[in-house]
Amino acid sequence: MTRRKLHLNAFLMNTGHHEASWRLPESDPYAHVDLQHHVRLARIAERGTFDSLFLADGPQLWSNLAQRPAGALEPLTLLTALATATEHIGLIATASTSYNSPYNLARRFASLDIISGGRAGWNIVTTAGAEAARNFGLAAEPAHAERYARAAEFLDVARKLWDSWEDDTVVADKAAGVWGDDSKIHPARHQGTYFGVAGALNVPRSPQGHPLLVQAGSSEDGKAFAARYAEAVFTAQQTLTDAQAFYADLKSRAERAGRDPEHIKVLPGIVPVLGSTEAEARAAEQLLEDHIVYEHGVVRLESLLQLPQGTLELDAQLPADLPPESAVEGAKSRYTLVVELARRERLTVRRLIARLGGGRGHLTFAGTPEQVADEIETWFTRGAADGFNIMPAVLPSGLEAFVEHVVPVLRARGLFRGAYGPRQTLRERYGLPRPANQYLTPAFT
Repeated sequence: MTRRKLHLNAFLMNTGHHEASWRLPESDPYAHVDLQHHVRLARIAERGTFDSLFLADGPQLWSNLAQRPAGALEPLTLLTALATATEHIGLIATASTSYNSPYNLARRFASLDIISGGRAGWNIVTTAGAEAARNFGLAAEPAHAERYARAAEFLDVARKLWDSWEDDTVVADKAAGVWGDDSKIHPARHQGTYFGVAGALNVPRSPQGHPLLVQAGSSEDGKAFAARYAEAVFTAQQTLTDAQAFYADLKSRAERAGRDPEHIKVLPGIVPVLGSTEAEARAAEQLLEDHIVYEHGVVRLESLLQLPQGTLELDAQLPADLPPESAVEGAKSRYTLVVELARRERLTVRRLIARLGGGRGHLTFAGTPEQVADEIETWFTRGAADGFNIMPAVLPSGLEAFVEHVVPVLRARGLFRGAYGPRQTLRERYGLPRPANQYLTPAFT
């Protein structure tokens, strides 16, 4: 029997996930728009035989430019460049279903999949926040449930478009003068609540058929959506117990939706801060914490908790009368995670900001390579994860340290691959089948 292996994804964010990373002497404050910086990171992750790398994104400029480098290159454009600089690693881009159209986005992902030889993935987001809504002519963000209803229809249309060419549509018969077979084209002919799409995609079916579908919401709507569509789920969990509960719940939901639970991979985020000794790792963590500007953190936290500016006091705990998750229309699951963390550990606002500074609610772990590997192995073997979303606090040094010191430990324990092996698509690396073309199933004949 083949031993189950970890999946590792590198979550890349400009100078690193810690909000103060850009202030370190080693960091380049302009790295977020430097192609060669991203090429270097992609090649480091590929040297570590990571399954994939991931770029977050949002259709708005965060208003507090003082806090950290802001703005980012459009991820599908950037990943197309990275596809030419790498050979094996998967390339996952964030794109919103709230502020895109299915036809254009399906075409862009199919194009990336073709250019990369089958390495494209889509992190599907519904985009919370009034700032983004106003960039698209809306007075306020759509309600949480409506955003997920639109996302479901968006995915249904995108899948019709990706299947609109059969795999053998192109004949390329020069002697007969026949390039393609029109009978193998299937127009979407979709008319729904949010979208009307008539024709077929103007790009052939890509190597994977569909890109790997990734989702990151952990609210009730988010988990229902993931159970129906997602093939990998990025999640933020603070404790092993919470992670086990989330893992079991999501796998159960997928099974109830008629899916193989093994076809949905759960990858919690972890922010590893490494040192050759535990004391050295703690010192590196403290150095980052010492560079936090707490006034910036207060503004960000008040926004997340939907509180009026000036509500929070740095050396007091969170107000006792915060609204329940059900009253929040933004990032529901992150709201709940942050409030529960503060309540459970009785954190002051100052200590809460310090805890969130490294990973915005993801697990931060400072220790030796062996201790980080122990934590990863524990979650992996005790029903809390299929792998991890690795979120280095500082880039590129944190990713280099993980590849050079943690990956060898995981390999020595038989938990992670030693090499990529034969050329694979991203789906194959995640142990997922290539989707059958829906128009060739009985329901469409």
